[in-house]
Amino acid sequence: MPSYDSSRARFRLADRHIAVFAHLLDGENPPDELWPSLGELMQIGLVGEEGELAPILKDLLGALASPLLLVTVEVTGEHGALHHGVIVGRDAVIAHSAWPGEEESEYTPIAPHSLVWELARTVNLQADDQAHSEVTRIGTTMGALDAAFAALEQGEGDETATRGLIRAALTAAGTPAEPEQTELTELVLAMNAMWRITTAWDGTHEGERAAMVRALAVWDCGPRGYWVREKPEEPIVKGQVGPESELVLVRTRNGKIWERITDLIPDKEDVVDY
Repeated sequence: MPSYDSSRARFRLADRHIAVFAHLLDGENPPDELWPSLGELMQIGLVGEEGELAPILKDLLGALASPLLLVTVEVTGEHGALHHGVIVGRDAVIAHSAWPGEEESEYTPIAPHSLVWELARTVNLQADDQAHSEVTRIGTTMGALDAAFAALEQGEGDETATRGLIRAALTAAGTPAEPEQTELTELVLAMNAMWRITTAWDGTHEGERAAMVRALAVWDCGPRGYWVREKPEEPIVKGQVGPESELVLVRTRNGKIWERITDLIPDKEDVVDY
């Protein structure tokens, strides 16, 4: 069920509610399958009897209708993949966050200057002063990684047995060699989450208007620190990666990751019609 907090102009909305708003903004009646969602929005006063939109929605819908920058954050952890993000509009910046097991995401306005901080908060970027490793770069294949994750699922909570299964899977895959194999084994065991931030906007390329994309993929391995996935290189096109694709992980300190997140955001002059 959707809801909102008028004191902070924040909303809890599912994708189907956003779809209703899109139809109403275009002057269209929502299709039959969205009528229950329309009814929910009318029930809490965000949509009137004639399809009029509540004034409190102005900033949110303005950003959704004409975004200057879209930031998507995919975090994959214990609860599967969660999708968060930020929508930068002309007059407002709106962050949205999902919650495991919940259909709705929370949409909240944020200050434009806090964009990088918001993204760092979303991926839970933490101090990593206690993380130490003699290995700083691991090269292997996506097939070997898939085998390692399959072994992780077979371990059933027994860390010693799971460690042995992962090492056996990597040995069978023939990559990586020591000491990288031991480090990769420990990274898989320690992993909190994998996350990827992607930014997209309209820019220019060779004098023509073009869609621009930047992305950063990171492993959060808790006590073993942060590892940037340099290969496969982001952004990845669907169907581009297979078992033989090269996988390269590089140990990266949290301060550098903050800088890499900052670099994902285009300068104002790089965005068309900013």
